[in-house]
Amino acid sequence: MTNEPIAATLFGPEDLRVIEHPLGALAPGMVRVRFGAGGICGSDLHYFRHARTGDFVVNAPLILGHEVAGEVVEINGAAPGLSVGDRVAVNPSRWCGHCARCEEGRANLCENIYFMGSASKTPHMQGGFASIFDAMPAQCVRVGGDVSFQAAALAEPLAVSLHAVARAGEIGGKNAIIFGAGPIGLLVMLAARLKGCGQMTVADIAQAPLAFADRLGADRAIDLSPGEAELTGLAAESPFDIAFEVSGTAAGLAAAIASVRRGGTVVQIGNLPGGKIPVPANAVMSKEIDLKGTFRFGTEFNEAVELISAGEIDVLKLVTAERSLAAANDAFQLAADRSRSVKVMLTAD
Repeated sequence: MTNEPIAATLFGPEDLRVIEHPLGALAPGMVRVRFGAGGICGSDLHYFRHARTGDFVVNAPLILGHEVAGEVVEINGAAPGLSVGDRVAVNPSRWCGHCARCEEGRANLCENIYFMGSASKTPHMQGGFASIFDAMPAQCVRVGGDVSFQAAALAEPLAVSLHAVARAGEIGGKNAIIFGAGPIGLLVMLAARLKGCGQMTVADIAQAPLAFADRLGADRAIDLSPGEAELTGLAAESPFDIAFEVSGTAAGLAAAIASVRRGGTVVQIGNLPGGKIPVPANAVMSKEIDLKGTFRFGTEFNEAVELISAGEIDVLKLVTAERSLAAANDAFQLAADRSRSVKVMLTAD
């Protein structure tokens, strides 16, 4: 490896290579960012294992990474509020701003969106797990010098969680359950707490993440690995007002629908397997459940940066390991082992 810029690039299932990635001249209207830190997300792991996540399939080499932060090193053209040397959290979304969804204020559903490190479009939009990468000025949100790159990078998953909580509607004092104790599930718990949610239960099939949820303040942690008897009994005694399905499994969605009260709300956050899956739709009908999807985030990204900067949510509590960008393959192997990690961060060195 030379001193050329490098990037963690996926070529196929479990074929992640850290390769040289030289950049040409910076295009007009763009900002060049030096990588500071990045978090490995569940969707990154799906790409790593299967070269796909849900219905998004990798068909060309893809630089992964959408939870990133860094330092502005070059600006070509107007970039109001930005200067070389600024530390920034990078919003991975590039919205068009003029389609029907953008104009109605739902830019996360933009019909022409490109998202860093995603195979949702062809050609794919390359991600931020690269020592140098380019972004639009609007993607770069300044952070103070007292905010670490690691914390700034986690604005993205916090924004996802804030958007999911917003999709649930009024949650003040309500009884909620979260299926899936991974990073997003834990951040949903913290975000819901901040917004006034009442009792919080977290359910998972793995003991290590559940223990982590307990340390972060879950009122109850349910281990589903022996079966759903405990959950069924609890839901019968006191059905949940809201269920957040974060596991991305058909079983998790079915359990969420079964666990909420009549007239309750289920928010689907996890990326379910591509194609058709079984859903207990009759229960959705007969219990008159509000089943809501939630996709990425909109203005919540800036809110997430503000909350992290103000110390209102300590996202670094989720970080269990750090590895250098050059050791991305090792980092992905570690992140894939839920018994040893919750959130693995890549750093510049």
